Amino acid sequence: MDSDVIFKKFGAEYIADERTFTMGINQHFTFHFAERFKGLIVLETCTGGGFTTLALARVAKHVFTVEIDQSHQKQAISNIKKAGLSKNVSFIHGSITDQNLLDNLPSVDAAFLDPDWAVTGPNHVYRFIKSNTQPPADTLLNKIFEKTKNIAIVLPQFLEVQEFDSLPENEREKLFLDESHELYCLYFGNLIRFCGETEFHVPI
Repeated sequence: MDSDVIFKKFGAEYIADERTFTMGINQHFTFHFAERFKGLIVLETCTGGGFTTLALARVAKHVFTVEIDQSHQKQAISNIKKAGLSKNVSFIHGSITDQNLLDNLPSVDAAFLDPDWAVTGPNHVYRFIKSNTQPPADTLLNKIFEKTKNIAIVLPQFLEVQEFDSLPENEREKLFLDESHELYCLYFGNLIRFCGETEFHVPI
Protein backbone atom coordinates (compact mmCIF):
# COMPACT_ATOMS: atom_id res chain seq x y z
CA MET A 1 0.00 0.00 0.00
CA ASP A 2 1.03 3.63 -0.50
CA SER A 3 3.08 4.73 2.52
CA ASP A 4 1.64 8.27 2.42
CA VAL A 5 -1.90 6.92 2.72
CA ILE A 6 -0.87 4.73 5.65
CA PHE A 7 0.94 7.65 7.29
CA LYS A 8 -2.11 9.90 7.00
CA LYS A 9 -4.41 7.38 8.71
CA PHE A 10 -2.06 5.85 11.29
CA GLY A 11 0.69 8.41 11.87
CA ALA A 12 3.76 6.53 10.61
CA GLU A 13 4.89 4.36 7.72
CA TYR A 14 3.58 1.15 9.25
CA ILE A 15 2.91 -2.14 7.46
CA ALA A 16 -0.64 -2.71 6.19
CA ASP A 17 -2.44 -4.53 3.44
CA GLU A 18 -5.82 -3.55 2.02
CA ARG A 19 -7.75 -5.43 4.70
CA THR A 20 -5.76 -4.29 7.74
CA PHE A 21 -5.84 -0.74 6.37
CA THR A 22 -9.63 -0.87 5.99
CA MET A 23 -10.13 -2.46 9.42
CA GLY A 24 -7.62 -0.17 11.12
CA ILE A 25 -9.07 2.77 13.06
CA ASN A 26 -7.94 6.34 12.41
CA GLN A 27 -5.20 7.45 14.83
CA HIS A 28 -7.31 10.36 16.13
CA PHE A 29 -9.87 7.86 17.39
CA THR A 30 -7.41 5.26 18.72
CA PHE A 31 -5.62 7.81 20.91
CA HIS A 32 -9.00 9.02 22.13
CA PHE A 33 -10.07 5.48 23.07
CA ALA A 34 -6.74 4.78 24.77
CA GLU A 35 -7.19 7.64 27.25
CA ARG A 36 -9.67 5.51 29.20
CA PHE A 37 -7.16 2.67 29.58
CA LYS A 38 -4.27 4.57 31.23
CA GLY A 39 -2.38 2.38 33.69
CA LEU A 40 -4.61 -0.66 33.13
CA ILE A 41 -3.87 -4.24 32.09
CA VAL A 42 -5.85 -4.51 28.86
CA LEU A 43 -7.19 -7.35 26.75
CA GLU A 44 -7.56 -6.39 23.09
CA THR A 45 -9.33 -8.61 20.58
CA CYS A 46 -8.94 -8.67 16.80
CA THR A 47 -5.48 -7.07 16.63
CA GLY A 48 -5.45 -6.59 12.87
CA GLY A 49 -2.41 -4.54 11.90
CA GLY A 50 -1.99 -3.38 15.49
CA PHE A 51 -3.06 0.22 15.03
CA THR A 52 -5.26 0.40 18.13
CA THR A 53 -2.71 -1.76 19.94
CA LEU A 54 -0.15 1.01 19.37
CA ALA A 55 -2.33 3.62 21.06
CA LEU A 56 -3.21 1.33 23.96
CA ALA A 57 0.41 0.24 24.49
CA ARG A 58 1.54 3.85 24.91
CA VAL A 59 -0.64 4.36 28.00
CA ALA A 60 -1.69 0.97 29.40
CA LYS A 61 0.29 -1.01 31.95
CA HIS A 62 0.28 -3.95 29.53
CA VAL A 63 -1.74 -5.11 26.52
CA PHE A 64 -2.61 -8.74 25.75
CA THR A 65 -3.88 -8.81 22.17
CA VAL A 66 -5.55 -11.75 20.41
CA GLU A 67 -5.62 -12.29 16.63
CA ILE A 68 -6.75 -15.31 14.63
CA ASP A 69 -5.04 -14.38 11.33
CA GLN A 70 -1.29 -15.04 11.47
CA SER A 71 -0.47 -12.71 8.57
CA HIS A 72 -2.24 -9.84 10.35
CA GLN A 73 -0.49 -10.69 13.59
CA LYS A 74 2.91 -10.56 11.85
CA GLN A 75 2.09 -7.08 10.58
CA ALA A 76 1.09 -6.00 14.09
CA ILE A 77 4.27 -7.40 15.65
CA SER A 78 6.34 -5.47 13.09
CA ASN A 79 4.37 -2.26 13.68
CA ILE A 80 4.66 -2.50 17.46
CA LYS A 81 8.39 -3.13 17.13
CA LYS A 82 8.74 -0.11 14.82
CA ALA A 83 7.05 2.04 17.47
CA GLY A 84 9.39 0.72 20.19
CA LEU A 85 6.54 -0.72 22.24
CA SER A 86 7.24 -4.47 22.11
CA LYS A 87 7.80 -4.81 25.86
CA ASN A 88 4.30 -3.42 26.49
CA VAL A 89 2.45 -5.99 24.35
CA SER A 90 1.91 -9.76 24.46
CA PHE A 91 0.60 -11.29 21.22
CA ILE A 92 -1.70 -14.31 21.38
CA HIS A 93 -2.64 -16.30 18.28
CA GLY A 94 -6.07 -17.91 18.18
CA SER A 95 -9.81 -17.35 18.25
CA ILE A 96 -11.04 -15.20 21.12
CA THR A 97 -14.27 -17.24 21.11
CA ASP A 98 -12.29 -20.41 21.91
CA GLN A 99 -13.23 -21.13 25.53
CA ASN A 100 -9.84 -22.75 26.26
CA LEU A 101 -8.02 -19.65 25.05
CA LEU A 102 -10.35 -17.40 27.03
CA ASP A 103 -9.93 -19.47 30.21
CA ASN A 104 -6.14 -19.33 29.95
CA LEU A 105 -5.85 -15.58 29.47
CA PRO A 106 -4.36 -13.65 32.38
CA SER A 107 -6.50 -11.44 34.58
CA VAL A 108 -7.14 -8.03 33.04
CA ASP A 109 -8.60 -4.72 34.20
CA ALA A 110 -10.44 -3.89 30.99
CA ALA A 111 -10.93 -4.93 27.36
CA PHE A 112 -11.04 -3.24 23.97
CA LEU A 113 -13.04 -5.09 21.31
CA ASP A 114 -12.90 -4.35 17.60
CA PRO A 115 -14.61 -7.14 15.63
CA ASP A 116 -13.99 -7.21 11.89
CA TRP A 117 -16.78 -5.18 10.30
CA ALA A 118 -15.10 -5.13 6.88
CA VAL A 119 -17.70 -7.46 5.42
CA THR A 120 -18.97 -6.89 1.90
CA GLY A 121 -21.43 -8.45 -0.52
CA PRO A 122 -24.94 -7.82 -1.86
CA ASN A 123 -26.62 -9.68 1.02
CA HIS A 124 -24.67 -8.09 3.85
CA VAL A 125 -26.73 -6.36 6.53
CA TYR A 126 -25.12 -4.36 9.32
CA ARG A 127 -26.54 -5.58 12.60
CA PHE A 128 -25.33 -6.08 16.15
CA ILE A 129 -27.65 -8.87 17.30
CA LYS A 130 -26.73 -12.10 15.50
CA SER A 131 -24.10 -10.14 13.59
CA ASN A 132 -22.06 -11.71 10.81
CA THR A 133 -18.79 -10.07 11.80
CA GLN A 134 -15.71 -12.11 12.58
CA PRO A 135 -16.18 -12.89 15.41
CA PRO A 136 -19.89 -12.03 15.87
CA ALA A 137 -19.99 -8.78 17.82
CA ASP A 138 -22.77 -9.78 20.22
CA THR A 139 -21.16 -13.16 20.97
CA LEU A 140 -17.78 -11.50 21.48
CA LEU A 141 -19.15 -8.97 23.94
CA ASN A 142 -20.89 -11.66 25.99
CA LYS A 143 -17.72 -13.79 26.02
CA ILE A 144 -15.52 -10.97 27.24
CA PHE A 145 -17.98 -10.08 30.00
CA GLU A 146 -16.72 -13.36 31.50
CA LYS A 147 -13.28 -11.73 31.91
CA THR A 148 -14.17 -8.14 32.82
CA LYS A 149 -17.14 -5.79 33.01
CA ASN A 150 -14.96 -2.86 31.87
CA ILE A 151 -15.25 -3.04 28.11
CA ALA A 152 -15.13 -0.76 25.08
CA ILE A 153 -16.46 -2.14 21.79
CA VAL A 154 -16.22 -0.38 18.43
CA LEU A 155 -19.24 -0.67 16.14
CA PRO A 156 -20.11 0.73 12.69
CA GLN A 157 -22.22 3.83 12.29
CA PHE A 158 -24.82 1.95 10.22
CA LEU A 159 -26.34 0.02 13.12
CA GLU A 160 -29.81 0.67 14.48
CA VAL A 161 -29.25 1.94 18.03
CA GLN A 162 -32.39 0.09 19.21
CA GLU A 163 -30.27 -3.06 19.03
CA PHE A 164 -28.37 -1.82 22.09
CA ASP A 165 -31.47 -1.51 24.29
CA SER A 166 -31.01 -4.91 25.97
CA LEU A 167 -27.36 -4.32 26.85
CA PRO A 168 -26.13 -3.46 30.36
CA GLU A 169 -25.79 0.21 31.31
CA ASN A 170 -23.40 1.89 28.88
CA GLU A 171 -22.11 5.06 27.27
CA ARG A 172 -22.80 5.17 23.53
CA GLU A 173 -20.26 7.48 21.91
CA LYS A 174 -20.71 8.73 18.34
CA LEU A 175 -17.38 9.49 16.67
CA PHE A 176 -17.10 12.05 13.88
CA LEU A 177 -14.45 13.17 11.41
CA ASP A 178 -15.63 16.72 10.83
CA GLU A 179 -19.38 16.22 10.44
CA SER A 180 -19.13 12.65 9.14
CA HIS A 181 -20.34 10.05 11.62
CA GLU A 182 -17.72 7.29 11.35
CA LEU A 183 -18.19 4.91 14.30
CA TYR A 184 -19.89 4.10 17.55
CA CYS A 185 -18.00 3.05 20.65
CA LEU A 186 -19.90 1.52 23.55
CA TYR A 187 -18.29 1.69 26.99
CA PHE A 188 -19.26 -0.47 29.96
CA GLY A 189 -18.35 -0.65 33.64
CA ASN A 190 -15.65 1.68 34.92
CA LEU A 191 -14.94 2.94 31.38
CA ILE A 192 -18.23 4.87 31.38
CA ARG A 193 -17.86 8.62 31.84
CA PHE A 194 -21.48 9.54 31.12
CA CYS A 195 -24.41 7.14 30.82
CA GLY A 196 -26.27 7.71 27.59
CA GLU A 197 -25.17 9.15 24.24
CA THR A 198 -22.04 11.28 23.88
CA GLU A 199 -20.10 12.62 20.88
CA PHE A 200 -16.46 13.02 19.92
CA HIS A 201 -15.50 15.23 16.96
CA VAL A 202 -12.19 15.39 15.12
CA PRO A 203 -11.78 18.46 12.87
CA ILE A 204 -10.00 17.71 9.60
